[in-house]
Amino acid sequence: SSPSRRAQSGHSYASKQGPEAETLGFVPQKDIVYNKLLPYADKLDNESNDILARIKGNLGRAVQLRELWPGVLFWTRKLSTYLRLYGRKFSKEDHVLFVKLLYELVTIPNLEISMMQSFARLLINLLKKKELLSQDDLELPWRPLYELYEKILYSKTEHLGLNWFPNSVENVLKTLVKSCRLYFPVSATQEMLDEWRPLLCPFDVTMQKAISYFELFLPTILPPELHHKGFKLWFDELMGLWVSVQNLPSWEGSLVNLFARLANNNIGYVNWDPYIPKIFTRVLRSFNLPVGTSQMVVPRYMTNSYDIGHVVLWISSMLGGAENPAQKQLNGLFSSIASFYHPSNNGRWLVKLMKLLQRLPASVVRRLHRERYKKPCWITPIPTSHRLTDDDVTHFVESMKQPVLMAMFSKTGSMDAAQALQNLALMRPELVIPPVLEKTYPAMETLTEPHQLTATLSCMIGMARSLLSGGHHYPEGPAHVLPLLMRALPGVDPNDFSKCMITFQFIATFTTLVPLVDCSSALHEQNDLTEMERELCSASAEFEDFVLQFMDRCFALIDSSTLEQTREETETEKMTHLETLVELGLSSTFSTILTQCSMEIFQVALEKVFNFATSNIFETRVAGRMVADMCRAAAKCHPAESLKRFVPHCCSAIIHITANEDVLNEEELDKELLWNLQLLSEVTRVDGGKLLPYRTQLVQILQLTLRLRCKQGYTLACNLLHHILRSTALTYPTDYCSVPGGFTQPLSHYLPIKDWGRPGNLWDLQIQWHVPSAEEMAFVFYVLDLLLQPELTRLQRYAQGQQDMSRDDVLQSLSIVQHCLLGAGGMLPPLDGTPVSGLVQSMVSLEETSLYIGVDYDDSRENYREAICKVMRQLLHYILEHSEDDTKSLFSIIKIINDLMHFRGSHKHEFDSRWKSFALVKKSMENRLHGKKQHIRALLIDRVLLQHEIRKLLVEGFEYKTIHQDLLRDLLRLSTSTYSQVRSKAQSVLFTALSTYNFCCRDITPRVLELLEPTLTDVSQQQLKGALYCLLGNHGGVCLANLHDWDCISVTWPAMVRSGLSPAMSLEKPSIVRLFDDLADKIHRQYETVGIDFTVRSSASTLLHQEQEAGHALQQARNMEAVQRYEKLVTDLLECLDDRDLPWKFEHMAIGFLSLLLRDDHPLPTRAVLFFVRSLNHDALIVRKVPSGNLCCGRKFRLPTSNFLCVVGGVMELEGLVAGDRPGNDWLLYHADSLPRTQEDWDNFRFVEKTHWGYYCWPKKLLLYAPIKEQPKDLSPEEMKESELIIYNHFSNPAFINQLVSFLSLEDRKGKDKFNPRRFCLFKGLFRNYSDAFLPVLKPHMERLAGDSHESTQRCVAEIIAGLVRGSKHWSFSQVEALWQFLIPLMRTALSNITVETYTDWGTCVATACESRDPRKLHWLLDLLMECPLSGEGGSFVDACHLYVLQGGLAQQEWRVSELLHRLLTYLEPKLTQVYKNVRERIGSVLTYIFMIDVALPNTGPTKSPRIAEFTQRVVTCLKPLLEGDEEIQNHVVEENGVGEQDERTQAIKLLKTVLKWLMASAGRSFTSPVPQQLQLLPLLFKIAPVENDDSYDELKRDARTCLSLMSQGLLYPEQIPLVLRVMTEMAGSSSWHARFSVLTYLQIMVFYNLFTILSNKQAVQNIRALVISLLEDEQLEVREMAATTLSGFLQCNFLTMDVSMQTHFEALCKTRLPKKRKRDLGSVVDTIPSVDLVRRHAGVLGLSACVLSSPYDVPTWMPQLLMDLSAHLNDTQPIEMTVKKTLSNFRRTHHDNWLEHKQQFTDDQLVVLTDLLVSPCYYA
Repeated sequence: SSPSRRAQSGHSYASKQGPEAETLGFVPQKDIVYNKLLPYADKLDNESNDILARIKGNLGRAVQLRELWPGVLFWTRKLSTYLRLYGRKFSKEDHVLFVKLLYELVTIPNLEISMMQSFARLLINLLKKKELLSQDDLELPWRPLYELYEKILYSKTEHLGLNWFPNSVENVLKTLVKSCRLYFPVSATQEMLDEWRPLLCPFDVTMQKAISYFELFLPTILPPELHHKGFKLWFDELMGLWVSVQNLPSWEGSLVNLFARLANNNIGYVNWDPYIPKIFTRVLRSFNLPVGTSQMVVPRYMTNSYDIGHVVLWISSMLGGAENPAQKQLNGLFSSIASFYHPSNNGRWLVKLMKLLQRLPASVVRRLHRERYKKPCWITPIPTSHRLTDDDVTHFVESMKQPVLMAMFSKTGSMDAAQALQNLALMRPELVIPPVLEKTYPAMETLTEPHQLTATLSCMIGMARSLLSGGHHYPEGPAHVLPLLMRALPGVDPNDFSKCMITFQFIATFTTLVPLVDCSSALHEQNDLTEMERELCSASAEFEDFVLQFMDRCFALIDSSTLEQTREETETEKMTHLETLVELGLSSTFSTILTQCSMEIFQVALEKVFNFATSNIFETRVAGRMVADMCRAAAKCHPAESLKRFVPHCCSAIIHITANEDVLNEEELDKELLWNLQLLSEVTRVDGGKLLPYRTQLVQILQLTLRLRCKQGYTLACNLLHHILRSTALTYPTDYCSVPGGFTQPLSHYLPIKDWGRPGNLWDLQIQWHVPSAEEMAFVFYVLDLLLQPELTRLQRYAQGQQDMSRDDVLQSLSIVQHCLLGAGGMLPPLDGTPVSGLVQSMVSLEETSLYIGVDYDDSRENYREAICKVMRQLLHYILEHSEDDTKSLFSIIKIINDLMHFRGSHKHEFDSRWKSFALVKKSMENRLHGKKQHIRALLIDRVLLQHEIRKLLVEGFEYKTIHQDLLRDLLRLSTSTYSQVRSKAQSVLFTALSTYNFCCRDITPRVLELLEPTLTDVSQQQLKGALYCLLGNHGGVCLANLHDWDCISVTWPAMVRSGLSPAMSLEKPSIVRLFDDLADKIHRQYETVGIDFTVRSSASTLLHQEQEAGHALQQARNMEAVQRYEKLVTDLLECLDDRDLPWKFEHMAIGFLSLLLRDDHPLPTRAVLFFVRSLNHDALIVRKVPSGNLCCGRKFRLPTSNFLCVVGGVMELEGLVAGDRPGNDWLLYHADSLPRTQEDWDNFRFVEKTHWGYYCWPKKLLLYAPIKEQPKDLSPEEMKESELIIYNHFSNPAFINQLVSFLSLEDRKGKDKFNPRRFCLFKGLFRNYSDAFLPVLKPHMERLAGDSHESTQRCVAEIIAGLVRGSKHWSFSQVEALWQFLIPLMRTALSNITVETYTDWGTCVATACESRDPRKLHWLLDLLMECPLSGEGGSFVDACHLYVLQGGLAQQEWRVSELLHRLLTYLEPKLTQVYKNVRERIGSVLTYIFMIDVALPNTGPTKSPRIAEFTQRVVTCLKPLLEGDEEIQNHVVEENGVGEQDERTQAIKLLKTVLKWLMASAGRSFTSPVPQQLQLLPLLFKIAPVENDDSYDELKRDARTCLSLMSQGLLYPEQIPLVLRVMTEMAGSSSWHARFSVLTYLQIMVFYNLFTILSNKQAVQNIRALVISLLEDEQLEVREMAATTLSGFLQCNFLTMDVSMQTHFEALCKTRLPKKRKRDLGSVVDTIPSVDLVRRHAGVLGLSACVLSSPYDVPTWMPQLLMDLSAHLNDTQPIEMTVKKTLSNFRRTHHDNWLEHKQQFTDDQLVVLTDLLVSPCYYA
């Protein structure tokens, strides 16, 4: 990539394209179109070519000189600015070269993180538009990215504090991979699978890692002929995995994201049909909706649920195709969750459902755009067979319509629904808009429900363009515009703020799209109009009426918000926040209306506004601002007509009032004068050319009013000055009408109604620019000479002490200066001077480029910017010397300095807010379906203006010149002055400047640090505080204390620590203490490791030889210098720490800094090692905490590197992919008979430490450690380096160890202490690097600690033991054996002393010791734990703890200890009947881990570990006695193990309790649910579980119930459904009504959570239906009612449908005749047992009632008849009467809101009956 080659390419292209390619010399990839519309567009090609050539030349040169900083960094930054200004305006060759260069830079090994991030961000930006570079143009390797990602995200040293990464790094890297994966080579997929498949061990954390790598890296965009090298390699395997996992592990979400991306990129090439029901079932489950009566949610379902964005992508990619199966399921999905959208429902699931609603239409629109409108590019198009047809789209919109209309009024606000409607209306306006209109009209009429109005209006705003552009689908749309506008007017209401704002937005949106022209006369002149057009023409006569009514409303609003009315005089005079918003809304809406008016309507409006403004006098704070805004809007639209009215009127009024001399000196001015000034100053914000005719009058007014005494008066005059200058000096567009050229042509030529809703045409915008003419420029300088010059002279004389001025006078003069600068800033050339040199050295030029912004500076005139700058500096120094308390003038000067440096006609913050609002408007009105920038004309013009503003803000480049240096020093002086307000204002300007100019921080930092110097005696506290604030920086800006650079850090950090000795420093002042805290905190938060190694790999070179040598030498010098700086910084900090006088706060700060300086690529200097070792025994707790982590890392350095052996194919594998236990990996397992128990075995043994190797498949190359003989030997003290010797000596010293152990076993926070991983790392490091050298000294301490049962001592010994075991990884056999002989008795003692506080620490200790270790190496430990966990000696508690500790060890070993798991299970089984609850729970949890390995995943062989099926068989046999008897199962077990055997029944109950604990524990942990086995236990659970929600039940019943709830939520495989139903049907025939009742609740949840899987099995649906309907006729009342509820739920989620057969069945049941009542004695009791007839009749009524209640929010066609049927039974015997009453009252409650609509469904007769029923006396009975 040589610069010479780069510069030449491109000449051959001139012939290909038009004139553009001629000037440029190449065909640009994709430049920013808006640049072509700027008034100076013709100059831009040469400018961009010049800048691009410089970037290419210098960047190439910097890379070859290997100068990453500042060269490469500087020019890559310039490249990203270039992208902002011109887009991708370079040839394809250049584009590829840029990408390749940056890819090389990003993947430089050991590159400093901050540099890597800035290169990565630029690379992401270069790759953003994927259609520009095809896979043939560019190929990027994937491995370097993977290595980079692995190094940073799975860093081995970050947690030890050796590397500090910024928080953003993860997202940057992910986005980078996403951008690059398109260009990975074809072979990449296979390579990735080989790399990550071996990690797929579902019990290990590596599973999550592997799957997330797959999700991130696997390429999914390939041409169809290469699919066999792409997704087909992994699709079946991963899909099989996903389908078979049931319990939502954390990696399932990543799989879903991968499938969604695959589906989206390969629509039509992947057959999803077989998976569709499963996909939708899982999607429905992932919403976690509450179903059924009592439901527990498994916590991990909440945390691991799917990402809605990806779900939506997946669904929208599966739509279409033959039969369109996905749409059918989608209908089902929406009908099953529709009722959750009703506004009366609320819950934490609502957010997800709303997101689904908002994003799904957007996703489908994106897909349609891609299929129908997008320019074809190299990516394979979607095959025609799978594109969405019009019918598909219609079906989709219909399925979403119902939920969206409900969600409009949701509790979360209507924004989601509005966005959904906007997208749906783009596809099918005729389906979506009419129902919303039906809701909008009544909402506008009602006064009582403002929420309805805001919701409907915000939906209408989104659909405005679809409504107007009607098209052939929805031609009647435009007819609604006028009625909507007229009815919206009452919303302009001073009493309801939110209603007012949404109405303004609504009116503005519609009027932007519609020309307000009265076309009614065209009816008579033209006869070729369609019916619709005629209607619109006649309607348009109302426009004038609308405009005038709107103005009346606004005037009323203004009258009600004058200052006198809204608040007392005593309060503030500023506008409140709400008022500013209303003012904004009012002025923008009014100006939109006037822009769109025809001239006739405008004249009437102007007249009206002029009369209103001139016949009243307003106060200038609130109402005045609003009126003036309205006048300004009028003046902007048609300046000539408006100025003719306003200017003469205001001028004469002002001249008339000021004719009296006294006025000039009055403190309080006449209201009329102020009002006229305000009006005039606003009206002059118009097209500058139109102002010139009035220049004499305006200048006369200025001369009169600028010297007014009253502050309010001269401020208004200054505004007038500012606006006049601004209007004439700036470049800006002058018309924003929706049709170029306005509406002035006669109707016969041009009919405006044809332009309703028309988008602007980007290629023919016809922008009218205002560019300052020569006359206007002359006027500007005339005004400056006349008004600015005398002020500058006065101020200069004052500053030299020749003339006296009062403070008010100075302030007034400064105000005039400031407004002149603001008005004419765009015309004044920038400050110039010589650049400050010598701040950085570089072999590449770091020159700046300047841009042309349409102003040619006139050198013959005086440069006022320089003049102002000179006077201001003199004045500033004078004020600081003589009257520092004149803070107001200082504020003013600070503002002026800011504008002198940065102001070229627009401010950064104004630009930012305009960019934001532009983005918002664009989003609310864009057409995503057609794309191609079809925005409204006004919006496009705005975007062009913003492009001009960007150029203005970047015009100058950021070179740091001497004049800037002077100004920055002045600002620094102000930032450290006496008054805090002055300080803070100056600081914020200083920070802006610091982040603007290149390298200026290096110049300023030393000056700040001077103030912290302890030797200076004349520094005040204020100066110290100011200096600290300067170091701290502001939010998001530069922080001087923490620049990424050794030069800076190495001076600032020691200076901050030393400042503790400064005389100005006092720890009594809380503000100073807080500052130091913030500083230390910010440095700790923001510090990222600074690089020491800046090596760049050599690349092909075309430079001169000596230059290249110089580059090489410079690179080495740079690395050397970095190392020296680093070591010097460490020694400086240590020297500060040696100072005895340093306050403790600063000592901590220094130690904190030192801990940031640990590195993994450079050893710590010896002094620092000594310091850290000593501070382990420091008196202060906080100091002791630091080093433990640091040392252990410090120790990583001299790892005697272990040699690796490589086993390549030492493992014979069967053909085909088989995971799990198989002969090929049997040698890895723990076999008791082949453990290494002798020296010789140990030496020849192959240990595999990591647990996941070999489970799924073997890697191509497996690294193992070499045998002990080949490992390096232990060092003797003579061979050690100095720093190692320090550690060796300290830790071998008994006194040191003694103190250390006593400190380590102290309590830190009572009851809060946990096992501390950092201390564990310390010991692990010590024992790994020095093998067993320190054991003799530690042994006595460990023995003492183990015998003491206190929490802190036990924790300490646990930390040491875990460290020992892990540290002994490479010890020789004899050392290891000796170690275990010492440890085993020790741990026995400790474990027998276990207590509540310590058992978790021991669990952690064992788990840590076993983590990633070969079980055959740890057989001593495992044997110890297996001895006999349940001895019962120490009571139940100790048993539970032993089990916990054992579980910790075995769980880490996963699948490799199957033999031990079997042993444990055989040991536990007889003990399952434990009495104690805590032991039972623990056993349940242990069982989960024992059976965890028995998974039914695809391609997995049967496991060697214990299997659930066999275990369940044995358990069920023991539970036999419970299953046979019919009597109630009571929990009558006395809680103690009595002597003598109890009967089997009691034993069975105890066993059951433990089994329940196991079922509960495994619900959330295992990967697959053992459904067939659970089914064997179901009948028993149904029998026990109680029916009512009552917590007073004993443990057994509560557990049974929880188990049922958890099991019913399980995900079922299709083949398991018939099994479950069989058990259900059996239970439904059970004699216990509790069981029958529970069957129903179980069914409710099971069906909902497996909805689509069950629906795809027709037979199952039939069976469930039959089951529920049969239970309706149950003899027990509760069961019948539950059956009705269940039925109604199934109908509601469309699981069953309401068909004729069902209706007739129920009606027949209802007609069952009841036996006549026999006359009885009055007191006798009614029969208690209901007759069969009554039950059947009740069943019929319940069935009907279920149907009625199943549609709570609408009235289907069959509903009225059923209600009539029901009403016939109102006087039946109980319980029927009760049922009917409940049903009717529920019907009334749910249909009350929309009764007006629902009434339509009933006939008149039916309504009479209904009204009778609902309000009848019996209703209240």
